Amino acid sequence: MADTPRIQLRAWQDADLPLLKEVFTSTRWDEFINAGMPPEQLRPLMDQQFHAQHTHYHKSWPQADYDIILVDGDPAGRLYVDRDRRTELRIIDIALLPAFRNRGIGSKLLRGLIEEANAVGKAVRIHVEHNNPALNLYNRLGFKHIDDTGVYYLMEHPAPQTTQV
Repeated sequence: MADTPRIQLRAWQDADLPLLKEVFTSTRWDEFINAGMPPEQLRPLMDQQFHAQHTHYHKSWPQADYDIILVDGDPAGRLYVDRDRRTELRIIDIALLPAFRNRGIGSKLLRGLIEEANAVGKAVRIHVEHNNPALNLYNRLGFKHIDDTGVYYLMEHPAPQTTQV
């Protein structure tokens, strides 16, 4: 039986930008290649889109936690979470490098966020693209579609029900 990987989070730093760009590119590359974009044109586009997303996230959620996911000490992905909302914990983004996918790492992180939110009576919400393979994971963990923007589903793991005494 394989050892369970040790998963840790640490705040991102400027030195992590190449890693963050690699994580972003790994989530988009196949989509653009499959649409027929030549690889030599794709790299500059990925760089531009990463920069736009990175800037947008930090401007839109300045109080959020922007963390690097470490698995057994190795950089494996990113987890961006806004905990500063009254009724919800918002996952801004969660993504793993290909070598770390399908190993239970995302599930463990998401379960931890659900437990954290449950402890303070909040829902967990995330926008997920319609074609994202992780949709099955979110469904298995009890997330429900609560809105559809045309490109993204807004999914929610509801806050725990409180009982009045």
